[in-house]
Amino acid sequence: MHLPDKLANINDAQSLVALDNLRVELLGKNGELTAELKKLGAAAPEERKALGAKLNEIKTSLESAIEARKEVLILQEEAAKLENEKIDVTLPVYPTKTGTLHPTTQVLDEIATIFAAQGFSVRHGPLVEDDEHNFTALNFPPSHPARLMHDTFFVREENKEEGEEKYVLRTHTSPVQIRVMRSEQPPIRIIAPGSTFRCDSDQTHTPMFNQIEGLVIDRNINMGHLKHCVSDFLCKFFGIDNLPVRFRPSFFPFTEPSAEVDIGCERGKDGLKIGAGKGWLEIMGCGMVHPNVLRNCGLDPEEWQGFAFGMGVERLAMLKYNIPDLRTFFESDVRWLEHYGFSALNIPGAFGQQLAFGQMGASL
Repeated sequence: MHLPDKLANINDAQSLVALDNLRVELLGKNGELTAELKKLGAAAPEERKALGAKLNEIKTSLESAIEARKEVLILQEEAAKLENEKIDVTLPVYPTKTGTLHPTTQVLDEIATIFAAQGFSVRHGPLVEDDEHNFTALNFPPSHPARLMHDTFFVREENKEEGEEKYVLRTHTSPVQIRVMRSEQPPIRIIAPGSTFRCDSDQTHTPMFNQIEGLVIDRNINMGHLKHCVSDFLCKFFGIDNLPVRFRPSFFPFTEPSAEVDIGCERGKDGLKIGAGKGWLEIMGCGMVHPNVLRNCGLDPEEWQGFAFGMGVERLAMLKYNIPDLRTFFESDVRWLEHYGFSALNIPGAFGQQLAFGQMGASL
């Protein structure tokens, strides 16, 4: 093996592929130098040591030359890429689609922002609830229709003994109120957003929907506080300063007195116009927390009073953003999301700040 010629061949290699082929030809399993090393066993003992040292020197020289040439070739290839792979930054960009916030997410953020300005914080609770938190503690009598199979999703449990606690997919977020009142000391001022489940499905009802409820517990709370809180929220949410709001007597097991809340509207050939005309539209339910509920949570109704309210998030989104069918909220249609979705950089106009409800409060 003539070392100078081999070194010259290495230095003349014009690509990494050619260089690697030379490496295999010289140092590979069947390479020239490997063949010379295999002959050492047949050499005379007095010649073997000197011949082995010489071959090792040749191997070291070849490896060093290959490595040096490899570094040069890598730099040359990178320089060629920089020279040839240029981008014309003056060309228009390719059109790209960006994701959007779901209307439910947008409206939840808007609601949380408005109530945050009133001093409310956010609380969350489990989706699967026991009968105690979902019904009993909220003053639902044993014969109440909501406990029947046609209205509530009951969780089937294997090997369940007669009389043991039943579990359900929560029918409202009111159990969060119970958990808060049993774990925190008044005064309390919270909202509870989240998914709820009921056996219902049509244009304005779905088996799963989002609800947001509010709870205030303090001393000397009365119906006037409730009316102001709710009216202020509705005016800010719909962006109408003098939005007509009325409270109609109603019944809920967990509040007394109870009321349905209506807002003024006008129904015409062009659709529904909120804040105009002489018509009314039911928007939410509310009332003063029932004394039995307070007692069930260890609070003395002679010392503490409070009010609660609840509304469907998708229903509010449908009214504010003119979305005709509730079922489309859950169909994951990208075209629908592109049409009704909101920019992730959108800032609610009520207070000029974005308040993500999912990042607030604690789970109970």
